[in-house]
This record gives sequence, C-alpha cells and structure tokens, in this order.
Amino acid sequence: MSSSKHIDSDLGDLYENAPCGYLSLGPDGKVVRVNATLCNWLGKTAGELIGTRLRDLLNVAGSIFYETHFAPLLRMQGFFEEVALDLVKADGETMPVLANAAERRISDELVLTRVTLFRAPQRRRHERELAEARAAEQSARRKLEEINKGLENRITDADTLRSLAVKDADLREQFIAVLGHDLRNPLAGLAGGVNVLSKAHNDPKSVRVLRLMSESIKRMEGLIDNLMDFARGRLGGGIAIERSSDERIEPTLAQVVNEMRAGHPDRAIEMRFDIAHAIDVDHARIAQMFSNLLGNAITHGSEDRPIVVEATVADGNFTLSVANGGEPIPQLALERLFQPFYRGEVRPSMQGLGLGLYIASQIAEAHGGHIDVTSDLTETKFTFQMPMHY
Repeated sequence: MSSSKHIDSDLGDLYENAPCGYLSLGPDGKVVRVNATLCNWLGKTAGELIGTRLRDLLNVAGSIFYETHFAPLLRMQGFFEEVALDLVKADGETMPVLANAAERRISDELVLTRVTLFRAPQRRRHERELAEARAAEQSARRKLEEINKGLENRITDADTLRSLAVKDADLREQFIAVLGHDLRNPLAGLAGGVNVLSKAHNDPKSVRVLRLMSESIKRMEGLIDNLMDFARGRLGGGIAIERSSDERIEPTLAQVVNEMRAGHPDRAIEMRFDIAHAIDVDHARIAQMFSNLLGNAITHGSEDRPIVVEATVADGNFTLSVANGGEPIPQLALERLFQPFYRGEVRPSMQGLGLGLYIASQIAEAHGGHIDVTSDLTETKFTFQMPMHY
C-alpha cells in the first residue's frame, strides 16, 4: 500500500473511530454525515441519523434551550463552544455531552456546519448533584416556612379562604404582567438599535447580520407571546376571552390572511367566506388562533398548491377551516399535535417551541368550541367549530 493510501486510510479510521462524536449538518440543518463513534454511543445506525436535525437527538429541555439560545448564537457568530447538551439514545436513556460547532462558508454562503461532541458524564453529574443539593435545600426551607406559616395562621373562616383565593389570582396576574414587561422592554430596545444601525450601514456583511438580528427579534417576540399565553393558561386556569358581537368577523380574518401574504408572497391563499351576520367572539383571540393555523399550513403544506380558508355559519355553528395539500400527517403525530412543546418536523426558518397549536386549541376551548384535524393524500384540514349560543 502506498504512503498516500495509508494516510487516507488512517484519516478515515480517525474520523470514524475517534474518541469523540462527529456530525456534519447541511445548510438546511439536517445531518449529512456522522461517524461510527456517535452511532455507537446512541445505539443507532448512520442511516437512522442522516436526515435528522441536531435538536432531534436532544431531550425536550435541551431542544428548547438549543433553539432559544445556541441556534441563534451559531447563526450570529458562526460557532459555539462547550455547550452542555443531553443526547437521547435509542433505549431512551440520556447521555451528557459537551458540544462545539463551527460553520463553513464559501463566499458568505453556508455550506456545512461541523459539530464535535465529547462525553461529559462526570462533569455533568457533578453539576446535577450541586443543582439537586441546592434544590433540596431550598425545598426544605420552603416546607419549613410553610409549616411555620400554617402554625401561625390557622385559617378557618370561609370568607378568609375566598379572600386568599382572590389574592392568589391577583398574584398570578401580576406575575404574568411582570413577565411580559421584563421580557418585552429589552427586546424593544434591541429592535430600536437594529433599526438605527440598518440606516447607517449598507455593506453586505452588516446588512446580513442586521437581517439575522431582526429575524431573531421577531422570533423571540413570537416566543414571548406564546409563553405568556401558556403561563396565563396554566396559572390562571385557561385563556381568558372578551366576546363582542359589535363587528363582523370577515375583516379580522382577512387581515390575518393579508399579513401572511405579505410575509409569504410566493404562497397562494384562497378565502371563501359565507357569514350572514356578526358573531359573538373575541376577535383578537380568534385572529391569534387563525394565524397559528394558517402559519402551520404555510410551514407544512405543499408550496405548489393553494391554501384554502373557509368560514361559514350553518346549523347553529360557526366553522372556520384551513386546508392545504402535501404529505399526510402520520397517525402518531395526529395524536400529539395539540400537546404543548410538540413541533413535529418543521423547516429551519420556522422553528419554535411548539406552542402554537396548543394555544390555538385553548382559544377554541375558551369559546366553547374545538379543533378537529383530518389528513390524507388529498389534503390536511384543521377545522374550528363553535356553537353560536354558548
């Protein structure tokens, strides 16, 4: 064997059997190459891993943290180092690793993202033990405080109990208000700064970076809206609505469609409305629910077929549906669509926390209605239906 062939063989063996995991991601974020070491760690074949995304290999918490922190960081600076993640193996067990990633670009165009994974059981175990010890200590303190409080304040009067319930509800609303204020204000500052810089810099690199920052800001605004609704629904006992029958629903729905058309000018959206009179609904919430359903159709639907929106009143029910062509949704996915933090397979440009359909279902329930889904080779259709007199 010649020396060059021997070197090539050694390099190939070093890649496949290195003491660390290697994987390469294409421009769309999907795995295009993975070494044997990582396959052995996860108990999966290369064929099973190629075509998946890095977030698909992580547990739920790690996937959320990756999408909200490290994916934007990678897009902004082109690399990240020593990120602690938990990989999920084929048997369901997790494996702690430290990840490093770097983009490879040609003429400022993303060609490949290389990711290196190192096992870190001892370090992560130590971090978990410290966190668990602190949590146990805090829990013990809270329990002791609760016991002391209970001993000092024995509540027997029913009026006092009702008063405490009202205060508890007020506290929850205050928490939600503070959450929105503290998250939105710095984000608004960032948006203003980006707007100022965009007027002062027009070189290609600055324009690209500012565009990425603007996209990240819009994405975080959507995440904050969803988190606020999720917190309000879970802490406040459901999403609150304010019904009104003073205005018609068609302009509200048309505005959502026009906003989607502006953001996706290449997608065809057809509207078919047949509503004889005003409907008693919360217009802002219906618009939010409709926007989530329409955005879902744009994300997952076939690009060469129009999205059809229908709104009708018949048999005492208001019905709003969104239909798109494309691949049918698998049965297992249908059963989980409206669960929080479930996203299924999404495009890189439309990644999020997976709360959109969950919040849409909560808005439907708040109106006394429900959302049904049908999906086959012909079309996928989400249908919201509510009684006119609820």
